[in-house]
Amino acid sequence: NCWFLSSIGSLTLCNSLLVEVVPQDQNFNDGYAGIFHFRFWRFGKWVDVVIDDLLPTLYKMPLSVSSRSGDEFWAPLLEKAYAKLCGSYGDMIAGNNPEAFKDFSGGVNMNYKLSKDQPDLFDVMKRAFQCNAMLGCGTFGGEKGEKFFEEFGLVDGHAFAVTGVEQVESQGKQLKLVRIWNPWGEREWTGDWSDKSALWSTVSSEVRAKCWEEKDDGEFWMKMEDFCVYYEEMDICCESPNFVDGDLESQWICSQTEDRWEEGISAGGSDSETNEFWTNPQYRLRLKEKKGGINVLLSLLQKPDEEHRSKVQYHPMGFFIYKVPPEAPGGRLPSSLFKGAPPVCVSRFAETRELIESHSLQAGEYLIIPCTYKPNMTASFIITTYSKEPVKMVRGHQ
Repeated sequence: NCWFLSSIGSLTLCNSLLVEVVPQDQNFNDGYAGIFHFRFWRFGKWVDVVIDDLLPTLYKMPLSVSSRSGDEFWAPLLEKAYAKLCGSYGDMIAGNNPEAFKDFSGGVNMNYKLSKDQPDLFDVMKRAFQCNAMLGCGTFGGEKGEKFFEEFGLVDGHAFAVTGVEQVESQGKQLKLVRIWNPWGEREWTGDWSDKSALWSTVSSEVRAKCWEEKDDGEFWMKMEDFCVYYEEMDICCESPNFVDGDLESQWICSQTEDRWEEGISAGGSDSETNEFWTNPQYRLRLKEKKGGINVLLSLLQKPDEEHRSKVQYHPMGFFIYKVPPEAPGGRLPSSLFKGAPPVCVSRFAETRELIESHSLQAGEYLIIPCTYKPNMTASFIITTYSKEPVKMVRGHQ
């Protein structure tokens, strides 16, 4: 469960979130009763999870996460609480950073597919750290991942935490560096700017004192360009979307609603040419002004009925956005109003727990139709809007 362990590493860099997830009013001394409690954001609300202090071991060694010091236990206790939330330790096998990030914060998670052509990504990452965000990344699997493992020591198909960014001067040039942590606590990058790289002698003593340490602790630096080549993707999760577009002043307003697709009633699928499509839930969104740039983020989060995480199957889902005609009545809108009118946007459809996309919408009223790709798929969901102005979002009832 490296996805969960690396997410813990990211959480430790965000103290305001850490104290929410790991309440500080508990220890092994004051009235100790052999229990601990932790808090997770689960599908729209914070829930308290209580566990006892019995941790699984093998030959007197912790089976999973443990501290180097041997006397720090908050991480394995947190892991046990999350395992209880998932159903069991076995139910935590395989996952990705956004899932844990969401459960640690209830925040906005943006995914970035990495490639050589990422001119603005370093600035996004700098803003993310300014905004107290959690950052994680993942390596390639398959032959490509194995090749990078053999050449540079990177673990293939593995989740890491991004723990810092720094711009330094080396040999008269400005370089952008990224710091990454392997949750195993060992096995590091061996290329340029690794712990043993001679390139550290080309920066000032102040930079070396701040950044460089030759220690096999799983944490290492690499050049931004190399990061975008040797890692496949990165996720950034923050309570506020301010990091997305560089506007650190605007206060985003969150509006959240829980709903459900019901077979034969409100699960019309994604084919907008059918009559069933308009049975899908409808939401009307009214924007009074356009402030420039990204002004709306939409999140669609599936809420499974299955309690055991490993048994959950998510339906491919997405959403349509239409401009509402001026003559439209209130309440639920019929398909006849939109005949011949193309949607403003159709999201991608993905078999995932959460789908989130950013938009730059003009002032006006819009109709949002969340749907599963196939019709008659029953599932609960939470739809959330983040906007830079107060918006009115109303469910169109049948």
